[in-house]
Amino acid sequence: MNTPSEELDLLTLAESVELECKAAQGRDGRGELPDDFWKSYSAMANTEGGFILLGVQEKPRGQFRALGLADPERVRKALWDNLHNRKQISLNLLSDADVAPVTIDGRTVLRIRVPRATRQQRPIHLGSNPLGGTYLRRHEGDYPADDEAVRRLLAERVEDSRDERVLQGFDFGDLDMDTVAAYRNRFAAVKAGHVWSDLPLPEFLERIGAFGKNRETGQRGLRLAGLLMFGRAEVIRDELPHYMVDYQERPEAKAERRWIDRLVPDGTWSGNVYDFFRKVYPKLTADLKVPFQVQDGQRVEDTPVHEALREALANTLIHADYSGRVSVLVVKRPDMFGFRNPGHMRIAPALAIQGGNSDCRNRRLQTMFQLVGYGDHAGSGLPKIYSNWAGQHWRAPLLTEAEPEQTLMQLRMSSLVPEHAVQALTARLGERFTALPEIPRLALITAQVEGLVSHERLKHITIAHSADLTKMLGALVRDGLLLSEGAGRGTLYRLPWQRIQVPSVLFEDERGAGQPPERPGQPPEQGAKPPEQRAKPLELEAKPLEQPGSALYLHWAEVPTALQAQLLAWAAPVREAGKVRQEITQATVMHLCTGRYLGRQVLAHLLNRHADDLWRRFLNPMVAQGQLKPAFPAPRDPRQAYTAATSGPLSDPSTP
Repeated sequence: MNTPSEELDLLTLAESVELECKAAQGRDGRGELPDDFWKSYSAMANTEGGFILLGVQEKPRGQFRALGLADPERVRKALWDNLHNRKQISLNLLSDADVAPVTIDGRTVLRIRVPRATRQQRPIHLGSNPLGGTYLRRHEGDYPADDEAVRRLLAERVEDSRDERVLQGFDFGDLDMDTVAAYRNRFAAVKAGHVWSDLPLPEFLERIGAFGKNRETGQRGLRLAGLLMFGRAEVIRDELPHYMVDYQERPEAKAERRWIDRLVPDGTWSGNVYDFFRKVYPKLTADLKVPFQVQDGQRVEDTPVHEALREALANTLIHADYSGRVSVLVVKRPDMFGFRNPGHMRIAPALAIQGGNSDCRNRRLQTMFQLVGYGDHAGSGLPKIYSNWAGQHWRAPLLTEAEPEQTLMQLRMSSLVPEHAVQALTARLGERFTALPEIPRLALITAQVEGLVSHERLKHITIAHSADLTKMLGALVRDGLLLSEGAGRGTLYRLPWQRIQVPSVLFEDERGAGQPPERPGQPPEQGAKPPEQRAKPLELEAKPLEQPGSALYLHWAEVPTALQAQLLAWAAPVREAGKVRQEITQATVMHLCTGRYLGRQVLAHLLNRHADDLWRRFLNPMVAQGQLKPAFPAPRDPRQAYTAATSGPLSDPSTP
């Protein structure tokens, strides 16, 4: 962006990075650093970083207009003056190269690149108090962080290893000795003849890092890592009230949370991290086909897939923030493996995937796993997972961060171009699909297989340029082959006949991410109703205000061909005009919705308007005024559609 940019370049940036646009015109219209700039600066620094453009207006959401700054140097000086004012902001992350004037549509705007703050720098906060002054970037908005989130950021900054702490009031009696014995046996097998193997138990546990000494106070005792690795679940919860590890085997390739095998701390086993690993790994690999291989006269019953699953499971456990409210969750389905751990990654996911960068949250746990042959060397675990999965010609792993703070990894056992997906798309779309170039076809296939596709996901599975991906996705939306939800970097695309499947839904447990675990010692079957009784089907969760007596069309592809032509003719006065009077648009909407229910995506297509803008400016106000009737009570219901409240004949909407 150091050279003049066209509007398309701005849209490309919006889908590539976090982007915040502020008009920044000031009272005199010559440009001014807006007060809310600092909230965006704090929020971006504390999450993924991004760009702030001063002199660009985003109105409505997702549509940008360059206003320009008459005096950009005045705004730049005000920025630098305040960056060094600790009463304004806690830390300056910017260099000269991060603040630069750029030209968009012939107007000068100020581009500010806010880098992601390191773990040691966070939280970046307004004023002198992080409590109340820390902001986080969520869904393209800046939101104040609650006190619990701020304390976690402060702990992450101070504690290089979260499991290093020597605990007070815990001792050998809190450990499960069967787990300790199993670990020692594994250690002796992996490191035959090691001098630690014959040490007395207390000394052995100290050598591996389960016990230790606080160098500041001189206190000796059980480390948090030792409690997690070898403790009993009910004792672990004395220190970590939200501790929960959960394995679920689900029978179908669906996001529904019905399981046929489950492992949680229910009193029948220790419930600690090491036993969870020992019990879950065989379950994950039970159905894998092992080719016949011989090495040094011995059959090798291991494959790259086994190795990838070991790494993924170990990574989930050693990177988890066990103080968080989200449980560790491992899911096995016929089509995929899913891994969730509480806490966001300590380094940017893109850097972690590249390898060579590591900032493990629980380094003592990592060491203890490595001593018995689990978990790779620092910074190489994720690249090995990606490499081994690619070696099977399967879809690239999907690594995401979600809220509440959690990290998710999906390992799908399907081809990048699975035949069943191609057949399904061909059957539904015919030549509209088969005639597409390779990358648009891949975008539709990804949406078919994964339930959604995004600009970021396509960057991971194609080599296409970011700008080309933006153009391509826009074209698929205009052609009615994809529907878009959201704006900017948060835009998700789906096929017209599918509902978007948010990645975190695949990993939710029955109680939900924020709920406390079952009481210690209580089997999950006794602590909760079966999922089938606990959750109503979607169609029962929100009933329509009234049963539509006419057809309901949510997507353009659902509208019969003959009706499409009729609707397009009625919509022409608005569709083909750049601007029309508000009453004409309202009359056209009423005419289109008479005798049928139309979703906002259908109306947006007919009127050639942005769906969100149409919803805010026309559909919502017309419902409030009694001109339109919604099909469902919740305005944002994804199945929402509208019909005209009047049943009488309407005049031609194009006439005054």
